[in-house]
Amino acid sequence: MDTDLNKCYILAIESSCDDTAAAVLLNDKVLSNVVANQEIHQEYGGVVPELASRAHQQNIVPVVTAALRKANIDKKQLSAVAYTSGPGLLGSLLVGTSFAKSFAMGLNIPLIDVNHMQAHILAHFIDEEGYTKPSFPFLGVTISGGHTQIVKVNNYFEMQVIGETIDDAVGEAYDKSAKLLGLPYPGGPLIDKYATTGNPKAFPFTIPNVPELNFSFSGLKTQIMYFIQKEVENNPKFVEENLEDICASIQHTIVTILMKKIKKAVLQTDISQIAIGGGVSANSGIREALKNSQSSYGWQTYLPKFEYTTDNAAMIGIVGYLKYQLLSETTRYQNTETGAQSRLKI
Repeated sequence: MDTDLNKCYILAIESSCDDTAAAVLLNDKVLSNVVANQEIHQEYGGVVPELASRAHQQNIVPVVTAALRKANIDKKQLSAVAYTSGPGLLGSLLVGTSFAKSFAMGLNIPLIDVNHMQAHILAHFIDEEGYTKPSFPFLGVTISGGHTQIVKVNNYFEMQVIGETIDDAVGEAYDKSAKLLGLPYPGGPLIDKYATTGNPKAFPFTIPNVPELNFSFSGLKTQIMYFIQKEVENNPKFVEENLEDICASIQHTIVTILMKKIKKAVLQTDISQIAIGGGVSANSGIREALKNSQSSYGWQTYLPKFEYTTDNAAMIGIVGYLKYQLLSETTRYQNTETGAQSRLKI
Protein backbone atom coordinates (compact mmCIF):
# COMPACT_ATOMS: atom_id res chain seq x y z
CA MET A 1 0.00 0.00 0.00
CA ASP A 2 1.22 3.50 -0.88
CA THR A 3 1.63 5.42 2.43
CA ASP A 4 2.10 8.87 0.88
CA LEU A 5 -0.88 10.88 2.24
CA ASN A 6 -0.74 13.13 -0.82
CA LYS A 7 -1.01 10.17 -3.16
CA CYS A 8 -4.26 8.27 -2.68
CA TYR A 9 -5.00 5.43 -5.11
CA ILE A 10 -8.63 4.28 -5.08
CA LEU A 11 -9.88 1.14 -6.84
CA ALA A 12 -13.59 1.60 -7.56
CA ILE A 13 -16.11 -1.09 -8.52
CA GLU A 14 -19.60 -0.50 -9.96
CA SER A 15 -22.07 -3.35 -10.54
CA SER A 16 -25.51 -1.93 -9.76
CA CYS A 17 -27.23 -3.03 -12.97
CA ASP A 18 -25.92 -4.55 -16.21
CA ASP A 19 -22.53 -2.85 -16.59
CA THR A 20 -19.47 -4.26 -14.86
CA ALA A 21 -17.08 -1.37 -14.26
CA ALA A 22 -13.80 -0.72 -12.51
CA ALA A 23 -11.71 2.43 -12.25
CA VAL A 24 -8.53 3.60 -10.59
CA LEU A 25 -8.23 7.17 -9.33
CA LEU A 26 -5.16 9.01 -8.09
CA ASN A 27 -6.77 11.45 -5.68
CA ASP A 28 -9.56 13.05 -7.76
CA LYS A 29 -8.01 12.26 -11.16
CA VAL A 30 -9.10 9.24 -13.21
CA LEU A 31 -6.25 6.98 -14.33
CA SER A 32 -8.50 4.31 -15.83
CA ASN A 33 -12.22 3.75 -16.30
CA VAL A 34 -13.13 0.35 -17.76
CA VAL A 35 -16.68 -0.81 -18.51
CA ALA A 36 -17.90 -4.21 -19.76
CA ASN A 37 -21.39 -4.00 -21.27
CA GLN A 38 -23.85 -6.90 -21.34
CA GLU A 39 -25.35 -7.16 -24.82
CA ILE A 40 -27.37 -10.27 -23.97
CA HIS A 41 -30.22 -8.14 -22.57
CA GLN A 42 -31.00 -6.77 -26.04
CA GLU A 43 -32.64 -10.10 -26.87
CA TYR A 44 -35.16 -9.59 -24.06
CA GLY A 45 -35.91 -5.89 -24.49
CA GLY A 46 -34.66 -5.06 -21.00
CA VAL A 47 -32.30 -6.11 -18.23
CA VAL A 48 -32.82 -9.65 -16.89
CA PRO A 49 -31.51 -9.61 -13.28
CA GLU A 50 -30.37 -13.25 -13.16
CA LEU A 51 -28.44 -12.94 -16.43
CA ALA A 52 -26.94 -9.66 -15.24
CA SER A 53 -25.52 -11.17 -12.04
CA ARG A 54 -24.05 -14.13 -13.94
CA ALA A 55 -22.36 -11.79 -16.42
CA HIS A 56 -20.91 -9.74 -13.55
CA GLN A 57 -19.32 -12.90 -12.16
CA GLN A 58 -17.66 -13.52 -15.53
CA ASN A 59 -16.57 -9.94 -16.10
CA ILE A 60 -15.43 -8.58 -12.77
CA VAL A 61 -11.93 -10.12 -12.58
CA PRO A 62 -10.96 -9.20 -16.18
CA VAL A 63 -12.39 -5.67 -15.76
CA VAL A 64 -10.50 -5.00 -12.50
CA THR A 65 -7.33 -6.46 -14.01
CA ALA A 66 -7.70 -4.19 -17.04
CA ALA A 67 -8.31 -1.12 -14.84
CA LEU A 68 -5.14 -1.74 -12.81
CA ARG A 69 -3.11 -2.42 -15.95
CA LYS A 70 -4.37 0.70 -17.71
CA ALA A 71 -3.63 2.80 -14.61
CA ASN A 72 -0.13 1.31 -14.62
CA ILE A 73 -0.11 0.54 -10.91
CA ASP A 74 0.26 -2.56 -8.77
CA LYS A 75 -2.58 -3.58 -6.48
CA LYS A 76 -0.22 -3.14 -3.50
CA GLN A 77 -0.16 0.59 -4.21
CA LEU A 78 -3.92 0.91 -3.57
CA SER A 79 -5.02 3.01 -0.58
CA ALA A 80 -8.65 1.78 -0.46
CA VAL A 81 -11.39 -0.03 -2.37
CA ALA A 82 -14.70 1.73 -3.07
CA TYR A 83 -17.79 -0.11 -4.29
CA THR A 84 -21.46 0.50 -5.07
CA SER A 85 -23.59 -0.61 -2.12
CA GLY A 86 -26.93 0.40 -3.70
CA PRO A 87 -29.45 1.11 -5.01
CA GLY A 88 -29.51 -1.47 -7.77
CA LEU A 89 -30.26 -5.09 -8.64
CA LEU A 90 -29.62 -7.28 -5.61
CA GLY A 91 -27.75 -10.05 -7.45
CA SER A 92 -25.60 -7.58 -9.37
CA LEU A 93 -24.73 -5.60 -6.25
CA LEU A 94 -23.84 -8.82 -4.41
CA VAL A 95 -21.19 -9.71 -6.99
CA GLY A 96 -19.47 -6.32 -6.77
CA THR A 97 -19.78 -6.13 -2.99
CA SER A 98 -18.34 -9.62 -2.42
CA PHE A 99 -15.41 -8.96 -4.73
CA ALA A 100 -14.66 -5.57 -3.17
CA LYS A 101 -14.77 -6.91 0.38
CA SER A 102 -12.50 -9.84 -0.47
CA PHE A 103 -10.07 -7.64 -2.38
CA ALA A 104 -9.83 -5.06 0.44
CA MET A 105 -9.48 -7.79 3.05
CA GLY A 106 -6.70 -9.47 1.09
CA LEU A 107 -4.77 -6.20 0.85
CA ASN A 108 -5.73 -5.12 4.40
CA ILE A 109 -6.91 -1.69 3.22
CA PRO A 110 -10.09 0.33 3.92
CA LEU A 111 -13.36 -0.65 2.28
CA ILE A 112 -15.63 2.27 1.31
CA ASP A 113 -19.30 1.81 0.46
CA VAL A 114 -20.82 4.30 -2.00
CA ASN A 115 -24.42 5.22 -2.78
CA HIS A 116 -24.97 4.99 -6.53
CA MET A 117 -27.17 8.11 -6.70
CA GLN A 118 -24.73 10.17 -4.66
CA ALA A 119 -21.99 9.11 -7.07
CA HIS A 120 -23.89 10.40 -10.11
CA ILE A 121 -24.01 13.83 -8.48
CA LEU A 122 -20.42 13.88 -7.24
CA ALA A 123 -19.08 12.78 -10.64
CA HIS A 124 -18.88 16.52 -11.31
CA PHE A 125 -15.93 16.70 -8.90
CA ILE A 126 -13.68 14.44 -10.94
CA ASP A 127 -10.62 16.44 -11.96
CA GLU A 128 -10.87 16.97 -15.72
CA GLU A 129 -8.84 19.53 -17.63
CA GLY A 130 -11.04 22.40 -18.75
CA TYR A 131 -14.05 21.39 -16.64
CA THR A 132 -15.31 23.82 -14.01
CA LYS A 133 -16.75 22.14 -10.94
CA PRO A 134 -19.99 23.43 -9.35
CA SER A 135 -19.80 25.28 -6.04
CA PHE A 136 -22.10 24.65 -3.09
CA PRO A 137 -25.03 24.83 -2.89
CA PHE A 138 -26.29 23.55 -6.26
CA LEU A 139 -29.17 21.51 -7.64
CA GLY A 140 -28.26 18.01 -8.78
CA VAL A 141 -30.62 16.61 -11.42
CA THR A 142 -30.20 12.85 -11.76
CA ILE A 143 -31.99 11.23 -14.68
CA SER A 144 -31.50 7.58 -15.58
CA GLY A 145 -33.29 4.36 -16.46
CA GLY A 146 -34.21 3.75 -12.85
CA HIS A 147 -34.25 7.18 -11.22
CA THR A 148 -35.41 10.75 -11.70
CA GLN A 149 -34.51 13.15 -8.89
CA ILE A 150 -33.86 16.78 -8.08
CA VAL A 151 -31.44 17.05 -5.17
CA LYS A 152 -30.36 20.10 -3.19
CA VAL A 153 -26.63 19.62 -2.62
CA ASN A 154 -25.25 21.61 0.31
CA ASN A 155 -21.87 19.87 0.45
CA TYR A 156 -20.29 16.57 -0.55
CA PHE A 157 -22.27 14.57 1.99
CA GLU A 158 -25.27 16.74 2.83
CA MET A 159 -27.95 16.26 0.18
CA GLN A 160 -31.73 16.56 0.23
CA VAL A 161 -34.06 15.02 -2.36
CA ILE A 162 -36.61 17.76 -3.10
CA GLY A 163 -38.29 16.11 -6.09
CA GLU A 164 -38.51 12.62 -7.57
CA THR A 165 -40.64 10.43 -9.77
CA ILE A 166 -43.78 8.99 -8.21
CA ASP A 167 -43.88 6.11 -10.71
CA ASP A 168 -41.58 5.53 -13.69
CA ALA A 169 -38.16 7.03 -14.33
CA VAL A 170 -37.46 9.19 -17.36
CA GLY A 171 -35.16 6.56 -18.88
CA GLU A 172 -37.93 3.99 -18.66
CA ALA A 173 -40.28 6.40 -20.44
CA TYR A 174 -37.78 6.64 -23.29
CA ASP A 175 -37.18 2.90 -23.54
CA LYS A 176 -40.85 1.89 -23.27
CA SER A 177 -41.83 4.49 -25.88
CA ALA A 178 -39.13 3.14 -28.17
CA LYS A 179 -40.46 -0.39 -27.71
CA LEU A 180 -43.93 0.81 -28.77
CA LEU A 181 -42.30 2.14 -31.93
CA GLY A 182 -40.65 -1.20 -32.63
CA LEU A 183 -37.14 0.05 -31.84
CA PRO A 184 -34.60 -2.31 -30.20
CA TYR A 185 -33.39 -2.04 -26.59
CA PRO A 186 -32.01 0.28 -25.35
CA GLY A 187 -34.35 2.57 -27.25
CA GLY A 188 -33.68 5.89 -25.54
CA PRO A 189 -30.58 6.74 -27.62
CA LEU A 190 -32.48 5.83 -30.80
CA ILE A 191 -35.36 8.19 -29.99
CA ASP A 192 -32.73 10.89 -29.44
CA LYS A 193 -31.12 10.05 -32.78
CA TYR A 194 -34.34 10.16 -34.82
CA ALA A 195 -35.60 13.23 -32.96
CA THR A 196 -32.80 15.37 -34.38
CA THR A 197 -34.41 15.30 -37.86
CA GLY A 198 -38.07 15.40 -36.82
CA ASN A 199 -40.65 18.07 -36.01
CA PRO A 200 -40.95 18.33 -32.19
CA LYS A 201 -44.45 19.82 -32.44
CA ALA A 202 -45.89 17.41 -34.97
CA PHE A 203 -47.80 15.38 -32.37
CA PRO A 204 -48.54 17.22 -29.11
CA PHE A 205 -48.72 15.14 -25.93
CA THR A 206 -50.18 16.32 -22.65
CA ILE A 207 -47.81 17.51 -19.92
CA PRO A 208 -48.80 15.79 -16.61
CA ASN A 209 -49.83 18.02 -13.73
CA VAL A 210 -47.87 16.61 -10.78
CA PRO A 211 -47.69 18.42 -7.42
CA GLU A 212 -44.57 20.12 -6.06
CA LEU A 213 -41.27 19.10 -7.68
CA ASN A 214 -42.20 15.48 -8.33
CA PHE A 215 -42.39 13.77 -11.72
CA SER A 216 -44.69 11.21 -13.36
CA PHE A 217 -44.08 9.46 -16.66
CA SER A 218 -46.51 6.52 -16.55
CA GLY A 219 -49.36 8.63 -17.95
CA LEU A 220 -47.20 9.83 -20.83
CA LYS A 221 -46.29 6.24 -21.72
CA THR A 222 -49.98 5.27 -21.73
CA GLN A 223 -50.84 8.30 -23.83
CA ILE A 224 -48.17 7.40 -26.40
CA MET A 225 -49.38 3.79 -26.50
CA TYR A 226 -53.00 4.73 -27.23
CA PHE A 227 -51.89 7.35 -29.77
CA ILE A 228 -49.83 4.84 -31.74
CA GLN A 229 -52.53 2.15 -31.57
CA LYS A 230 -55.14 4.57 -32.92
CA GLU A 231 -52.97 5.88 -35.75
CA VAL A 232 -51.79 2.42 -36.81
CA GLU A 233 -55.40 1.26 -37.08
CA ASN A 234 -55.97 3.97 -39.68
CA ASN A 235 -52.59 3.59 -41.35
CA PRO A 236 -50.49 0.44 -40.73
CA LYS A 237 -47.41 2.30 -41.98
CA PHE A 238 -47.94 5.30 -39.69
CA VAL A 239 -44.91 4.66 -37.47
CA GLU A 240 -42.62 3.92 -40.40
CA GLU A 241 -43.74 7.05 -42.27
CA ASN A 242 -43.61 9.37 -39.25
CA LEU A 243 -40.84 7.91 -37.07
CA GLU A 244 -38.69 11.05 -36.88
CA ASP A 245 -41.65 13.31 -36.04
CA ILE A 246 -42.97 10.89 -33.39
CA CYS A 247 -39.53 10.66 -31.74
CA ALA A 248 -39.08 14.42 -31.86
CA SER A 249 -42.52 14.95 -30.29
CA ILE A 250 -41.81 12.43 -27.51
CA GLN A 251 -38.43 14.00 -26.82
CA HIS A 252 -39.88 17.52 -26.81
CA THR A 253 -42.52 16.47 -24.27
CA ILE A 254 -40.02 14.78 -21.93
CA VAL A 255 -37.59 17.71 -22.09
CA THR A 256 -40.46 20.12 -21.39
CA ILE A 257 -41.49 18.08 -18.31
CA LEU A 258 -37.92 18.09 -16.97
CA MET A 259 -37.26 21.77 -17.63
CA LYS A 260 -40.59 22.81 -16.10
CA LYS A 261 -39.66 21.12 -12.81
CA ILE A 262 -36.10 22.44 -12.82
CA LYS A 263 -37.40 26.00 -13.31
CA LYS A 264 -39.74 25.50 -10.37
CA ALA A 265 -36.90 24.15 -8.21
CA VAL A 266 -34.72 27.17 -9.04
CA LEU A 267 -37.52 29.54 -8.00
CA GLN A 268 -38.20 27.65 -4.76
CA THR A 269 -34.58 27.30 -3.65
CA ASP A 270 -33.11 30.45 -5.23
CA ILE A 271 -30.27 28.23 -6.48
CA SER A 272 -29.39 28.65 -10.14
CA GLN A 273 -26.48 26.21 -10.42
CA ILE A 274 -27.72 23.04 -12.13
CA ALA A 275 -25.55 19.91 -12.35
CA ILE A 276 -27.00 17.04 -14.34
CA GLY A 277 -26.08 13.36 -14.08
CA GLY A 278 -27.27 9.86 -14.91
CA GLY A 279 -27.42 7.97 -18.20
CA VAL A 280 -30.24 10.04 -19.72
CA SER A 281 -28.16 13.20 -19.29
CA ALA A 282 -26.32 12.06 -22.43
CA ASN A 283 -29.51 12.92 -24.36
CA SER A 284 -28.81 15.73 -26.83
CA GLY A 285 -32.20 17.41 -26.40
CA ILE A 286 -31.81 17.66 -22.63
CA ARG A 287 -28.23 18.90 -22.86
CA GLU A 288 -29.21 21.54 -25.43
CA ALA A 289 -32.12 22.75 -23.27
CA LEU A 290 -29.81 23.13 -20.28
CA LYS A 291 -27.18 24.95 -22.31
CA ASN A 292 -29.83 27.35 -23.63
CA SER A 293 -31.01 28.01 -20.08
CA GLN A 294 -27.71 29.76 -19.36
CA SER A 295 -28.58 32.59 -21.73
CA SER A 296 -32.36 32.41 -21.25
CA TYR A 297 -32.49 32.28 -17.45
CA GLY A 298 -28.96 33.08 -16.31
CA TRP A 299 -28.40 29.61 -14.87
CA GLN A 300 -24.99 28.03 -14.50
CA THR A 301 -25.23 24.51 -15.89
CA TYR A 302 -22.75 21.67 -15.52
CA LEU A 303 -22.72 18.80 -18.00
CA PRO A 304 -20.22 15.99 -17.31
CA LYS A 305 -18.31 14.05 -19.95
CA PHE A 306 -20.45 11.37 -21.60
CA GLU A 307 -18.37 8.58 -20.03
CA TYR A 308 -19.29 9.84 -16.56
CA THR A 309 -23.04 10.04 -17.24
CA THR A 310 -23.85 6.35 -17.67
CA ASP A 311 -23.08 3.80 -14.94
CA ASN A 312 -19.32 3.85 -14.46
CA ALA A 313 -16.77 3.23 -11.72
CA ALA A 314 -15.01 6.60 -11.94
CA MET A 315 -17.97 8.25 -10.20
CA ILE A 316 -17.77 5.60 -7.46
CA GLY A 317 -14.07 6.33 -7.15
CA ILE A 318 -14.47 10.08 -6.63
CA VAL A 319 -16.91 9.46 -3.76
CA GLY A 320 -14.47 6.90 -2.35
CA TYR A 321 -11.69 9.47 -2.49
CA LEU A 322 -13.80 12.17 -0.81
CA LYS A 323 -14.84 9.76 1.94
CA TYR A 324 -11.25 8.61 2.39
CA GLN A 325 -10.24 12.19 3.13
CA LEU A 326 -12.62 12.19 6.09
CA LEU A 327 -10.53 9.58 7.83
CA SER A 328 -7.94 11.03 10.15
CA GLU A 329 -4.31 10.12 9.61
CA THR A 330 -4.43 8.14 12.85
CA THR A 331 -7.49 6.16 11.75
CA ARG A 332 -6.14 5.48 8.28
CA TYR A 333 -3.00 3.89 9.61
CA GLN A 334 -4.17 2.46 12.89
CA ASN A 335 -2.21 -0.73 13.52
CA THR A 336 -2.96 -3.78 15.54
CA GLU A 337 -0.46 -5.28 18.00
CA THR A 338 0.93 -7.40 15.19
CA GLY A 339 1.51 -4.35 12.99
CA ALA A 340 -1.26 -5.15 10.53
CA GLN A 341 -3.40 -2.28 9.28
CA SER A 342 -7.01 -2.34 10.52
CA ARG A 343 -9.80 -2.77 7.97
CA LEU A 344 -12.45 -0.09 7.85
CA LYS A 345 -15.90 0.16 6.32
CA ILE A 346 -16.95 3.79 5.87
